[in-house]
Amino acid sequence: MKPMNPLILGAVTSVLALGLNAGTVAAESKNIEQCYGVVKAGKNDCQTATSACAGTSARDGQKDAWVAVPKGTCEKLVNGSLKPAKG
Repeated sequence: MKPMNPLILGAVTSVLALGLNAGTVAAESKNIEQCYGVVKAGKNDCQTATSACAGTSARDGQKDAWVAVPKGTCEKLVNGSLKPAKG
């Protein structure tokens, strides 16, 4: 039998590892909330009303840009909100 190409072996190993960790990620996501209005410019975790993807917020504290934080943390932060605001 011919040995497997190291690149293919690495890819297969990565896919298997992701599959095994999926349950852990799902469980951890239950302990995370989206916190709006506290993100530094360019550090948001996902799209906003005015930008298409993560890392594209235009200004500090942008009201529709969010970052993932542990549950119960957001409302303790200055300007932190669990709901996006316009602007």
